[in-house]
Amino acid sequence: MAIVTVSNKSLTVNPLKQSQALGASLAFLGLKGTMPLFHGSQGCTAFAKVVLVRHFREAIPLATTAMTEVTTILGGEENVEQAILTLVEKAKPEIIGLCTTGLTETRGDDIEGFLKEIRDRHPELNDLAIIFAPTPDFKGALQDGFAVAVESIVKEIPRAGGIKTEQVTILPSAAFTPGDVQEIKEMVTAFGLVPIFVPDIGASLDGHLEDNYSAVTVSGTTLKQLREVGCSAFTLALGESMRGAAKILEERFGTPYEVFGEVTGLEPVDEFLQALAVLSGNSVPEKYRRQRRQLQDAMLDTHFYFGAKRVSLALEPDLLWSTVHFLQSMGAQIHAAVTTTRSPLLEKLPVKSITIGDLEDFEGLAAGSDLLIGNSNVGAIAKRLNVPLYRLGLPIYDRLGNGQFTKVGYRGTMELLYGIGNLFLEAEETRVKKLQELGIVGADF
Repeated sequence: MAIVTVSNKSLTVNPLKQSQALGASLAFLGLKGTMPLFHGSQGCTAFAKVVLVRHFREAIPLATTAMTEVTTILGGEENVEQAILTLVEKAKPEIIGLCTTGLTETRGDDIEGFLKEIRDRHPELNDLAIIFAPTPDFKGALQDGFAVAVESIVKEIPRAGGIKTEQVTILPSAAFTPGDVQEIKEMVTAFGLVPIFVPDIGASLDGHLEDNYSAVTVSGTTLKQLREVGCSAFTLALGESMRGAAKILEERFGTPYEVFGEVTGLEPVDEFLQALAVLSGNSVPEKYRRQRRQLQDAMLDTHFYFGAKRVSLALEPDLLWSTVHFLQSMGAQIHAAVTTTRSPLLEKLPVKSITIGDLEDFEGLAAGSDLLIGNSNVGAIAKRLNVPLYRLGLPIYDRLGNGQFTKVGYRGTMELLYGIGNLFLEAEETRVKKLQELGIVGADF
């Protein structure tokens, strides 16, 4: 078992984690016709919007209750009410995802009480779905906020009904990109199953153009689909942080579930496809059998460059779990691991130790690595340590294509293999060139 250490510094230097509210807004952005609403100051919302816009390079709908010093002291009910009424008038959302921030959580605003009183005063809001996610940013991280939002969605929206044997609910965690969600959707539908993704960021944040401007999300899981989640025959939770939402569906509707901690790597993808085959009663399609053979060949081509390489990672727990197992399956060694928040997975990771800390902790631990893996904020550390960086997680603002990047399934695993393998190959070429310049090896080495 891994030894989990929590950094005991009195302050955070060079933060690694993103806030819970940001994670919750990302989950709400996977629902069609939705406007995420931050109950807090304008700065909280502006910062989250900047992070998401820079990462996805898309227009991101976010609204705020615009709390001031006075309203923070006197209470924020009027601000919440006015924000909802303004959004209904101007943006006409089908769903409002209401997230709290550290400001209002510290004050202790009774949001559920606010919403009940607001609905009593405004019966015209009865048909509007308002999903409340408590997401204080003074604790937890992006993954926690994403999970809280999904749990709130499955508590509030689904309705009971007749079981549809071919329908399955898919709960992808914050570790999955829009490209990942698209790939998983293709895999599930290839077996004749009908998936409902909660949320479906693969439909809303995949970088497509629309004919008309919309103030709210134009794609994603619809309100009608969310209500039908209670009719699903099975739930596939992708990522340990989705276990709580899967349990809620089991308690409410008796829906059995299975949690997959990873869908990257040969064996994890085999297990996922086998589960789909059992659920559907259909055999694995030939295209995936061929992709499996392609992945096997790719692993043979690249394993020479992975063997005994020391890799340091700074990632959220779910993403850390899948990436560590993938790297170890290729023969790499985990030199250091830093994460953002508590998770049941941490002690189970097959590494010596894990630190819950910031990027200052990571820089101290990562010295001597052959590769760093983390978001774009690790870039400066990579330059100082003169170590290659493979960008993974959120935010990534110095590379294009984050919405389409895929690391799941056989094809996604190959993309990950080649991306990391090429960095190792380039580093090896650079090392040999330096040795040649020093005369240690000949020019024909």
